Amino acid sequence: MTTSPLDRAADSFAAELARHRTERGLSKKQLATLMGFDPSYVSHVEGRRHRPTEDFARRAEAVLEASGAIWLRFQEYDDLRHARNDRHHRDLVLPGQWMPPGTGLIVERETATLTHTADAYRCVIRRELYNAGTEPVTRYLIRVAVDRYPNDPGRSNRHHREHPLTFAELQLRATREEFGEQEAMHWRAKHDRDAFKELWLLFENTERRFPLYPGRRATLEYAYTVGQDKWGPWFQRAVRVPTRHLAVRLNLPAAIDPQVWGAETSLSAEEGPLRTAVTRRDEGDRAVFDWATDEPPLNARYRLLWRFRAQQEPETGGGRVRPSDRMRGLGIVQRGVDLLRQPARPLDLPSEEQTARGIVDRLVTALARLDELHPFTKGVGIAAPQLDIGRAVAVVRPPDRTAEPVVLLNPRVVDAAPHTDEQYEGCLSFFDHRGLVPRPLRLDVEHAQFDGGRLITSFEFGMARLVAHEIDHLDGLLYIDRMAPGVPLVPIEEYRESGHPWRY
Repeated sequence: MTTSPLDRAADSFAAELARHRTERGLSKKQLATLMGFDPSYVSHVEGRRHRPTEDFARRAEAVLEASGAIWLRFQEYDDLRHARNDRHHRDLVLPGQWMPPGTGLIVERETATLTHTADAYRCVIRRELYNAGTEPVTRYLIRVAVDRYPNDPGRSNRHHREHPLTFAELQLRATREEFGEQEAMHWRAKHDRDAFKELWLLFENTERRFPLYPGRRATLEYAYTVGQDKWGPWFQRAVRVPTRHLAVRLNLPAAIDPQVWGAETSLSAEEGPLRTAVTRRDEGDRAVFDWATDEPPLNARYRLLWRFRAQQEPETGGGRVRPSDRMRGLGIVQRGVDLLRQPARPLDLPSEEQTARGIVDRLVTALARLDELHPFTKGVGIAAPQLDIGRAVAVVRPPDRTAEPVVLLNPRVVDAAPHTDEQYEGCLSFFDHRGLVPRPLRLDVEHAQFDGGRLITSFEFGMARLVAHEIDHLDGLLYIDRMAPGVPLVPIEEYRESGHPWRY
């Protein structure tokens, strides 16, 4: 049995209505009450026993705050209904009818470009708009949010409190283009926070007003600048209006070897990787990264993230800052501090569960901050004594970044493979050098859980090396204590030039 386009459009409206009602946690009866309808009416519409009316669609859109999605589905249905009846006009809007937020505005195409300049980031957003509603659009809401340290909220909040984002530094410029004519747009602030700005772009300027009328298209473009001291290594686009196509571009200096990846999330799904890959091309001294998607769902968020693998060290005094100084600046204690040579005190679990969780949170946060400075492609670990905490806790991030970090509470080695190999190791607390260290190819480690239970985990090859390194820290040892006599340390500059990948 086949259905007509009109029937399919009515089905799409009912499905959209049911989806938003469910996401809001409302029963059909509750929604009908909020909309001012008989309790059975919503059930009849969702069950396809009643066709939607314009008044019903407007009220559902307003109550469920569907960002225009329900209204869009109704208009698709209504267009087909009018076409079938050979009618070319719309019913007049009656006084008192509810208008949906956004009045049916659609983004047919959005292109967002972020360019890294010498000391700032320049963002340009271009949106091709279509007014599918019945009222002229006179303003458009935009948001600018910054987060210098996204993996450390406390530090980021302190930073932006001391160095707030200002409207003056944004240098915001906005234009509207329609029928080939371009007009400057005025704007008006709505919210002003240390790290967040929300403002209305107005379809007017000192010379005239130019609303976007129903059935008309216009291109809106706005641009702003944020200094490097306030912009973290991420660029996010949120879909708040029905959008047909979304494209994002990062334009970064090739000399600092940018590495870019992405993540997406929505109201109905946890964060995961982008469903399509980010592509790269080089243009002279610039690295250009592109990503795009069609028909992104409403309220979806797409975030591109990056790190600069060849970022030059800032200069102070007579020369460059040493790598160990960068680690010290992140709060990681360096060789020579007594605590690094003392065995860490075990946790009493489960009575100290909250203490353990707090230490683990600090270690995980430190690893996230480290990732901003260095790729650590072989994996990386950190022990509590390296943050000046004398407790037996360590966290190891595997080379596979999609894997969960390994949490070690009160760990001890209970068995090791007889076979060993020698590989170069580095240490966050001894970061200016690398050294050849023999390690077992397999370790069996007994460690505690937060509830006091204990388990034994077996680690092999690279993970065995990482785990052994961190357990040494908890025993007051550094990797130099494991090196064979007479084997020299390699300065990090020489190590980088020659390259020493692990042979696993």
